[in-house]
Amino acid sequence: MRTRGFEIVSKYNLETTIIKPRRATLKSAGYDIFNNTGSTIIIYAGQTSDAIPTKIKSYMLDDEYLSIKMRSSHGFKYSARLANVEGIIDSDYYNNPKNEGEIFLKIRSPYLDFVIMPGEAMCQAIFRKYLLSDDDNETVGGERLGGIGSTNS
Repeated sequence: MRTRGFEIVSKYNLETTIIKPRRATLKSAGYDIFNNTGSTIIIYAGQTSDAIPTKIKSYMLDDEYLSIKMRSSHGFKYSARLANVEGIIDSDYYNNPKNEGEIFLKIRSPYLDFVIMPGEAMCQAIFRKYLLSDDDNETVGGERLGGIGSTNS
């Protein structure tokens, strides 16, 4: 039985340059997410990138989510941040009908030009547990049918 992990989105399966997320050291909490676009990404000072496809998706247990944050070194060197500060990937985002659960990133670089080379680590992802309140009513929301912003609740 699989518990949690990363897969390549099916429409990219024939590409050989995709790097799946991986930890940099034995005790790293985060899995580095790499620039799999095949191109250099340049985010000019004061700008926000377009949506960057990672070409990967993630599966996890129902009571978990994937937290995505900018790598701390990029924050220290460039003040770079994710446009949404922290990406929250819910377990039901995996294999949704709209985009198969592909993870996209938007990066903001407020002060300096920020360059990410192909194959370079951009962000990090950490699997996390979450808790529910006593009066939670999970039947209200229904089933996820889309990608980013599809829940609108």
